[in-house]
Amino acid sequence: MSQFENYTMPYSFGSDNVEAVNAVFKKVYQYMALGLILTALTAWFTASSPVMIKMLFSSQVPLIVLAVAEIGLVIYLGASINKLAASTAFMLFAVYSVLNGLTCSVVLLVYTGESVYKAFLSTAGMFGAMSIYGIYTKRDLTSFGSFLRMGLFGIIIAMVINLFVRSSMMEFYISIIGLIIFLGLTIYDTSRIKLMANEFGDSDSETVGRIAVIGALELYLDFINIFLYMLRFFGKQRD
Repeated sequence: MSQFENYTMPYSFGSDNVEAVNAVFKKVYQYMALGLILTALTAWFTASSPVMIKMLFSSQVPLIVLAVAEIGLVIYLGASINKLAASTAFMLFAVYSVLNGLTCSVVLLVYTGESVYKAFLSTAGMFGAMSIYGIYTKRDLTSFGSFLRMGLFGIIIAMVINLFVRSSMMEFYISIIGLIIFLGLTIYDTSRIKLMANEFGDSDSETVGRIAVIGALELYLDFINIFLYMLRFFGKQRD
């Protein structure tokens, strides 16, 4: 069984298996789009329901439970991807998208609809540009990816520290660096998916399906985080 979840970028690039790459990316973007739709619909339904709002935001416990469940799902899916049927992996990704929609419903409660719409369009444009670059670049991005992962870890530490410091200036710089990191991760993750597609894209349908699910999850997370950072910069809060 292929070990593509631990796949690392090679230092030489051969000719692309165009048909395999196209087939994999078609599934990746379809799954990612479906995940975003599930998240958006769940967030809209939750923000429109007084019962759901009271259930989720009356205390911190439901949000903590949701956060733990989301993190647990991502870790489990990444660690067990080769042991799962492609259909099961996709269902877990769909469940994660719904859970994240519950969490992201707060965005619709805090920011105006116009702000959310503009942030989404801006995110789609930047994500699309970075992903296209990731598909067509011939550069070896191994060290680039390692640098970004270290930066992401540093951002998480800084955010935890700022929970106690509560510095608006620190939050501003965290947002700038975070946006840059996730734009970079979009390039890196797209390039990595392309390399996996070249390597395993002619394998059985189960392997291709697993690649598509894990690729969709990675790009989905990149998109969501870019969107949230864009809202922090340009979003107008409700009165």
